[in-house]
Amino acid sequence: MKIGNFGSFDETLKAKGIVGLTNASKLDAQIWQEFNNRWDELAFESERLIQQFQNKNNTAEIENIPAGKEKIVAVRQRVNQNFFRRAVLASYKNACCITGLNNPELLIASHIKAWAASNEVEKTNPCNGLCLNALHDKAFDKGFITVKPNYQIEISADITDIYNGAAVENFFKVYDKKFITAPEKFAPAKEFLIYHNDVVFENWR
Repeated sequence: MKIGNFGSFDETLKAKGIVGLTNASKLDAQIWQEFNNRWDELAFESERLIQQFQNKNNTAEIENIPAGKEKIVAVRQRVNQNFFRRAVLASYKNACCITGLNNPELLIASHIKAWAASNEVEKTNPCNGLCLNALHDKAFDKGFITVKPNYQIEISADITDIYNGAAVENFFKVYDKKFITAPEKFAPAKEFLIYHNDVVFENWR
């Protein structure tokens, strides 16, 4: 019910006709305003509270980080990466959005706008992620494939012209012009897809 209270503030849900619960409090609104679209802070704080609630031994590693900027950055980065992976894979029901492969060991929470190119909020924003298998994650990262803003898959002419054959046909060509499987939540943001189309796609050489 608490999640339902937060849902009453979510404009993306309202756009889908979902209004959330109607008994949200002023504190609910305050928490929403504090963390809405601040994925880096939300990921770190939620992980800290979960570990505290579960009385995990590694709570101290997050709460009492020794002095030193490098240690703080390293711990926060690991926590935020774990949050991003869990959020993205859960949104796609642990299945590759291109092939449907559903073995978690072979799945990647792939950044649409690369980690290195993203700011702190973009790095942990699940709307900057796609659930891809390891092969298509690498192809996406290298610009051999992309996802258009309308969620249609496009395969680079380079991979079909230069690296032809049955493997390319079976693993890539067959998905050209098809659409990804949409996630339950955290739909890929169009600004990230446009970035990948304009900056990464077919620019691998």
